Amino acid sequence: MKIAASSFVAGGLFGAGLLISQMTNPAKVIDFLNFFADPSLALVMASALLVTFLGYRFVLRSESPKLDDVFHLPTSQDIDAPLIGGGILFGVGWGLSGLCPGPALSSISFAGPNIVYFLAGMIGGIVLYRLIRKRA
Repeated sequence: MKIAASSFVAGGLFGAGLLISQMTNPAKVIDFLNFFADPSLALVMASALLVTFLGYRFVLRSESPKLDDVFHLPTSQDIDAPLIGGGILFGVGWGLSGLCPGPALSSISFAGPNIVYFLAGMIGGIVLYRLIRKRA
């Protein structure tokens, strides 16, 4: 129950942050990509990086997490073709649509049919990737 409650709180906080920072507004995000038009999201991103940097240092001082037995941290540090290709694909999709998965889910209830199209394409891409990866 603690994990569900903390997940709910963390998700709500994340969604609220996306709404307050206007990262659910594709026009705002696309303006951010033209840094001189609107640099406000750069401050949001810098703040998120600072909180993450400090948060990891604080949390990893503990012997174990509060709601689990061990920390589940990535072990691979390889920079390979799938990582680079995924980063490029994510960046191109973000630049073209002005959305990434988190803000798209946060704005599904009020942003209209374009969000539904985006999410359908995103889910289709995930399914296609899994099918291709399974066969390889």
